[in-house]
Amino acid sequence: MRLRLDLSYDGTDFRGWATQPALRTVQGEIESALAMILRLTTTPQLTVAGRTDAGVHARGQVAHVDLDDVDPPTLERRLRRLLPADIALRGLSVAPEGFDARFAALERRYVYRICDGPSGPDPLTRASVVTHGRRLDADAMNAAAQHLLGEHDFASFCKRREGATTIRTLLELRTARDGDLLATTVRADAFCHSMVRALMGALVAVGEDRFPPEWTSSVLAGLARDARVRVMPAHGLVLEEVVYPDVDGLATRAIEARRRRDE
Repeated sequence: MRLRLDLSYDGTDFRGWATQPALRTVQGEIESALAMILRLTTTPQLTVAGRTDAGVHARGQVAHVDLDDVDPPTLERRLRRLLPADIALRGLSVAPEGFDARFAALERRYVYRICDGPSGPDPLTRASVVTHGRRLDADAMNAAAQHLLGEHDFASFCKRREGATTIRTLLELRTARDGDLLATTVRADAFCHSMVRALMGALVAVGEDRFPPEWTSSVLAGLARDARVRVMPAHGLVLEEVVYPDVDGLATRAIEARRRRDE
C-alpha cells in the first residue's frame, strides 16, 4: 500500500531532509517513528517531493512510503503523537494509483522572505525571515527575474551533482514588498541543489544596485557558478506547496519527469 504524507516542519534544528548518519534530519525522524510504531526490523524508506537543505523550512512538503498491513487512520493518529514538535503531519492518506511524491509533481513553490527595515524582522518570525542591512529595490529585482524565466540550464545557480541535469523550467520568480518585508515567490517544475538560494543571491545583488537587471542574463549564460552570486541563508526559505496533476495524469507525469531534460 502506498501512503501519501503531507508535512510541515521548522527546519531550524535539522540538517536537511535527507537521512545522514548521526545527524538529525526530517526524513530520519519520520522513518524512525514509523519503524517504532509498526515494530519494523527494516526502516521504511520515504520518497519526498523536494529534498530541502539544512535550515530550510516546509509548509507543504509531500512524501510517500510503501507499507503493508496498516490502517491509515490509526497510523496517522499514532504518528502525530510520536513526531517531535518541529514536524507536523498534516495528513496521511492512501495514494491513488500512479502517485509518486517526487516524479509525479508538476511544480514546487517556494517563498523566500527578507526584512530590510532598520528594526529587523518581527521577533516571532525571525527563524524564517532573513535580516538584510540595505534597502532593496523590488522593482529592479523583478526586472532581473524576467531574464531567468523559462527552460534553461541553471548550472550557474546550482551545486552540481554527478549524473544530474541542471536544466529546469522556472515558472515564476516574483518579489512583492509589504512594508519592510519582501517575499519572493519561486515556482519551477523542479529545483537543483541550492538553486533557489542562489537565484535569490542574484536578485539581491541587483536589488542593492550593484548590477543592472540584465546582469542575471549573463550569469545564466555563463553555465558556471559565479563568485559574485551569494547563496542566501537557508532559514529564509520555505517550501510552500507541491502541485500534482489530477489522478488520470499521475502515471504519465511520473514517466515524463524521469526522463533527463538534456537528452
